Amino acid sequence: MAPSQTIEVLLRPAVELYTVAVCAAAALLCVAAPWSLALSPLLGLGSAVAFLAFGAIRLREAWTILRYRRNIRRLPRYVMTSREVPVSQQRLFVGRGFRWDQRHTHRLMQTYRPEFRRYVEPTAIYRVARRLEERLEFAPFPASSIRKALGWDSPLNPTRPLPPVGGMPRLHGIEPDEVDVTLPLGERVGHSLVLGTTRVGKTRLAELFITQDIRRRNPAGEFEVVIVFDPKGDADLLRRMYVEAERAGRSGEFYVFHLGWPDFSARYNAVGRFGRISEVATRIAGQLSGEGNSAAFREFAWRFVNIIARALVELGQRPDYLLIQRHVINIDALFMEYAQHYFATHEPKAWEMIVQIEGRLNDKNIPRNMIGREKRVVALEQYLSQVRTYDPVLDGLRSAVRYDRTYFDKIVASLLPLLEKLTTGKIAQLLAPDYADLNDPRPIFDWMQIIRKRAVVYVGLDALSDAEVASAVGNSMFADLVSVAGHIYKFGIDDGLPDTMPGVKVPINVHADEFNELMGDEFIPMVNKGGGAGMQVTAYTQTLSDIEARIGNRAKAGQVVGNFNNLFMLRVRETATAELLTRQLPRVEVYAASMMSGATDSSDPTGRTAFTSNTQDRVSSSSVPMIEPAHVVALPKGQCFALIEGGNLWKIRMPLPAPDPDEIMPKGLQDLAAAMRRNYVEADDWWQNADASEPREPTLPMGLDDEAQS
Repeated sequence: MAPSQTIEVLLRPAVELYTVAVCAAAALLCVAAPWSLALSPLLGLGSAVAFLAFGAIRLREAWTILRYRRNIRRLPRYVMTSREVPVSQQRLFVGRGFRWDQRHTHRLMQTYRPEFRRYVEPTAIYRVARRLEERLEFAPFPASSIRKALGWDSPLNPTRPLPPVGGMPRLHGIEPDEVDVTLPLGERVGHSLVLGTTRVGKTRLAELFITQDIRRRNPAGEFEVVIVFDPKGDADLLRRMYVEAERAGRSGEFYVFHLGWPDFSARYNAVGRFGRISEVATRIAGQLSGEGNSAAFREFAWRFVNIIARALVELGQRPDYLLIQRHVINIDALFMEYAQHYFATHEPKAWEMIVQIEGRLNDKNIPRNMIGREKRVVALEQYLSQVRTYDPVLDGLRSAVRYDRTYFDKIVASLLPLLEKLTTGKIAQLLAPDYADLNDPRPIFDWMQIIRKRAVVYVGLDALSDAEVASAVGNSMFADLVSVAGHIYKFGIDDGLPDTMPGVKVPINVHADEFNELMGDEFIPMVNKGGGAGMQVTAYTQTLSDIEARIGNRAKAGQVVGNFNNLFMLRVRETATAELLTRQLPRVEVYAASMMSGATDSSDPTGRTAFTSNTQDRVSSSSVPMIEPAHVVALPKGQCFALIEGGNLWKIRMPLPAPDPDEIMPKGLQDLAAAMRRNYVEADDWWQNADASEPREPTLPMGLDDEAQS
C-alpha cells in the first residue's frame, strides 16, 4: 500500500499477502536449495534475508488493511479498572481516540459506497448465527447449548456477537491508530458541557472525571475540591466516589447529602451563610415564578423575607427555612421580639408607655387594618407612630404588620407552599439543622468549610420523588456557591484565618448531572464568572431544549451554552443539539475516483478503422461537512465527539469499567446504596458484558457504620 496515492483506499482485499507468500517461498528456497537459483549458500542466505525484509514490509502493509477492515466491523475491547485510570497534575484523561481531520471524513464517506458494502456490513455467517439465536431462545436441550455456543463472547467464536452498544462501529474504526486523549487542566476553568441522551455513557464519563478529581494532588500535595450534584441519585456513582475517596485517604472529608435518605445524610443550611443579608431573600424568592403577574408577588415575597432575615440576624439567630416559615405565618411574634430587643438597648422606658396604650385598646378603637392582630402589636404600632424612632429593621417589620391580615395572606400565598415543601417531615432536619443538638451524629457543612477542607461532597436531590423540592434546594446550593465564589475571588479562601497566603486559588470541581433540572438564573453567573475563583463546572444533560425549557428564554439558554469552552457530544436524538457541534466545524474536500469508457464508430466507410475507444480514470473532489448530525445520532454507547482546546475535534471512546476486588464501603453507605438501587429503577448498564458480575461487597465489622455517618 503506497501512502502517497491520491485517493486512499483501505476497504479492499489485502493483496499484499500475495507478495508476502511469494517472498516467504523465495526465502525458503534460497536457504534450502540455493543451487536451484544458481546461488552459493552465502549468497542464498543474503537473498533470503532480502526477501524476508521485503516480505515484512508488505506484511506490515497487509496488516494495516486487515486491522482496518476488522475495526470497521468490531472495535477491540477497551476495559480499565479504576485503579488503572491515569491521574496527572497537568492533564485530564478522557479516553482513547484520535484527532478527526479530512482523512477520516474521506474514509467515512467511502464506507457508504455500494462497492465497499461487504467490508462494512456483518458477514453472512454472522447474520445466520443471530437468526439461529432468536429461533433457539426457548428451545430445549441440546438445542439450547447451540444457542449458548453461538453467543459465546470470546475471540475464539467465529460468530461472536457484537457488544450491546448500538450505533455504527465504523465511526471510530476508521482510525486504527488510537492515542490517549487528554484535556489540559488549564482548559477546565473554561467549563465543560457533556450532551447525550439517556443511557449512552454520561455517567460513565462523569465517573472517569470524578475519579481523577478526587485522586489528584497539586505539587504541594494538596487535594482538590470535588462537588457532585446528582438529581436522580445514582448508587453506583455514590459507591465510586466513596471508594476513590477511601483509596486517596480522603474518607474523613467525604460528605453525603441526600434528600431521599435523611437518616444517612449530612445536614446543610441553604440560607445560613451569606456575604450580604439580601442573599437570603434572593435564594428563597428566586424559586418563585417571575412571569406575568407573578413578578409583583415575587418582589413582595423577596422584600418580606429580607425583612425577616435582617431581624433574625440582628437578634443573633441564624436564618433557616423553619424560622423564616414560622415568621411568615406569624410576623407579629417577630415584631414583638425585635421591638423588645431594640427598646432594651435604646429606650428602656418605652414599654411602660406601650403597656398603657395596650390597656386603652378595645374593639372600637383598633384600626381596621389591624383587626385580628394582638393588642400588644397594635400598641407597638401606635407608639412608633407617636415617637420619632428610626431603625430600618423595625420600620420594615412595622410596615409588614400594618397590612390587612387577609390581604397579607394573599400576597404571601405563593411563598408559603415553597416553604412548606422545604420544611415538611425529615427534610426540615437537613435544611434547618439544629446546631445545638450534640446528640445528632450527622455532620453540618457549608461550602466555605468544604472548600477550606478540600472535601468531597455527593449531593443527591431525589428529583424522581419530588422535582420541585430538588430544584429549590439545588438552586439554593448554586446560589450559595456563587456567593462563596465571589467572596473567594475578592478575599481568597483563607480570609480571616491566621498564617495564610493571600491569592492562593484552589480548583473547585463542580459536576452537575442533569443540570437542567437544577439550574436557574443562579447558574449563569457561576459559569460566567466563577472561573476567576477557581470554579470548574462540568455539566451533563440530554439536549439543548432541556436548558431552554428550564430557563424559558432562548437567549439565556444560548448565554449558558456560550460559557462552556469544552464540548463532549455523545449520542443525541435531537438534531438541533447535534448541530451545536457540526455547525462549528469547517467543510473539507473528499475525493472520489470514477472510471469512464466509451466507443465511437468511424464515419469513413472506406477507412481501415471501424471504431475508436477510450478509457479514463478521473479523480473528482467535493466539499462536504466534516461530520453530519446523522453521525452524532449514530454514535455507539460510550463514544463521543469532543470539541476541546480551542475547537479541535477529537473522536473518543471511554474505557469500559472493570470491577476492582477491594471496593469496600462502610455498612451505612452500603445500606444507602442498596436502597437507592432498589428504589431507582433504571435500564441495564451498557457495559455489563465487559466483564464478570461485580464481586459482592463484604460487610464491615461493627463500628465502621458510625464512621460512615460521621
